[in-house]
Amino acid sequence: MELGKYNTLEILRDTSVGLYLGDSEGNDVLLPNKYVPENFEIGDMLTVFCYLDYDERPVATTLKPHIVRNDFNLLRVAEVNNFGAFMEWGLEKHLLVPFREQRTKMVDGQWYVVYCYLDEQTDRLVASNKLDKFLDNDNLTVKNGNEVNLIFTRKTDLGWEVILNNLHKGLVYSNEVFKDISIGDKQIGYVKSIRPDNKIDISLQPLGHLSLEPFANLIYRKIQEEGGFLNLHDKSNPDDIKAKLQMSKKAFKKAVGTLYRERKIEIKEDGIYII
Repeated sequence: MELGKYNTLEILRDTSVGLYLGDSEGNDVLLPNKYVPENFEIGDMLTVFCYLDYDERPVATTLKPHIVRNDFNLLRVAEVNNFGAFMEWGLEKHLLVPFREQRTKMVDGQWYVVYCYLDEQTDRLVASNKLDKFLDNDNLTVKNGNEVNLIFTRKTDLGWEVILNNLHKGLVYSNEVFKDISIGDKQIGYVKSIRPDNKIDISLQPLGHLSLEPFANLIYRKIQEEGGFLNLHDKSNPDDIKAKLQMSKKAFKKAVGTLYRERKIEIKEDGIYII
């Protein structure tokens, strides 16, 4: 039985306060009445999330938290008091971010990307906004060109800092972002380059020839949505292309060339037409 994670446990007994569930090692935990399923039998297996209640006792719930142990996610501050910031994470008891784990002082009502972990000294689940110490770029598990899962964490002068695959830190340069991004956004990205110091540059678009088909399909669908005509061409302003298609002008021209060679479009002075 692990705190902060989903556990599949056996129903041991039914009591006035709820069901007691147990694991194979003889540990048991209470599932309060309000979370007990309508139909059950002793011996059934239930998947529940385990954490500490207000009295610091292990308790089970069928609610689904917004974050689990050893994971990153975007959470909202519900309250700030003398102990730290308490985050809403979908459970009755809020998740504490102690002051020592705040990169900057957290503000009530604001959203932050945090990491949830088990504090070994107190045996409590807590969260941290000091993300870098939970990321490892010394032992990389990715290579150039790999597709990765991204979480956007912070905007800097260079671009957006991202977490990739919940393991490493990367950067998307500002001049390669062609759509609106917010802290906590998640999407697929691609490892563009790994520098000698193991810093990772990330692209939001597929690399090389892999980018042509997705971009070409995106443009073709957009033309269809616009009724068969798109008022963009190779002399269009890059900002207009970015606003309408969320891609660079270079990517746009390559993709349009692909569609033209496949005889799917006709290019005229006022824009692009579907054939």
